[in-house]
Amino acid sequence: MGLRAAMGCSSLPSSRALWLTTAVVAALAAAAGAQAQLSLSPGFYDATCPGLQPIVRRVVARAVRMEPRMGASLLRLFFHDCFVNLGGPRWTVPLGRRDARNTSAGAANANLPPPDASLPTLLSMFGAKGLDARDLTALSGAHTVGRARCVVFRSHIYNDTATNATFAAELRGTVCPYTGGDANLAPLKPEAPDTFDNGYFRDLITRRVLLRSDQALYDGGNGTTDALVRAYAANGTAFAADFAAAMVRMGNLGPPAGSAAAAAEVRLNCRRVN
Repeated sequence: MGLRAAMGCSSLPSSRALWLTTAVVAALAAAAGAQAQLSLSPGFYDATCPGLQPIVRRVVARAVRMEPRMGASLLRLFFHDCFVNLGGPRWTVPLGRRDARNTSAGAANANLPPPDASLPTLLSMFGAKGLDARDLTALSGAHTVGRARCVVFRSHIYNDTATNATFAAELRGTVCPYTGGDANLAPLKPEAPDTFDNGYFRDLITRRVLLRSDQALYDGGNGTTDALVRAYAANGTAFAADFAAAMVRMGNLGPPAGSAAAAAEVRLNCRRVN
């Protein structure tokens, strides 16, 4: 079996508390390479690794205790290849995806929306993967945790009138000067930045988010995703349910078939091909 993720599991558990450690080869399949189109199952590793779920849960929980930002880091990793545990929703994850024998960081990054993406661009990129506006909005809620570098959001707080003026001024004065400080970090969600909740959507409504691509989800009128943002801001349970469903859909993105699929494998060591 291929053990992967930050602590060594190639597919993710259906965990109780460990909601984000999803099958390590999930989202990157559509972006980066050949993996076998075989049926997935939550019990894929029951025979070969019956202790998979508690192993993954223990290691990820320990990593998050040591470094709270690890949760956000692994969350982002899923959009490349994987997903951790921050107190969010639970779901059963189908396991058994294969690793590509050839992978490309460039191909993976090319499939990630840039931080200044417009709503039409976001809808187009997600739509190309078979994900709709609801999936886009729910998955964007992953930005309820984590940090961003000044260089990534500088343009938004200096040049974008769509952001809250007081919020932008605070960031300009404390974290992100007009020049320099590119590596300075600010939380994607000002309050409780290491807790997975629906606060991100409330921040969209008050225009207190770092990334232009986030604010694009809410224009305060009748935009394509405005109603979803308001619904998630008002109902954390609805957000959690839609987030879990979207995560499963994203994890099931169809990999290539034919000869490319035949070359894929479950790695014995996640750092190298078998």
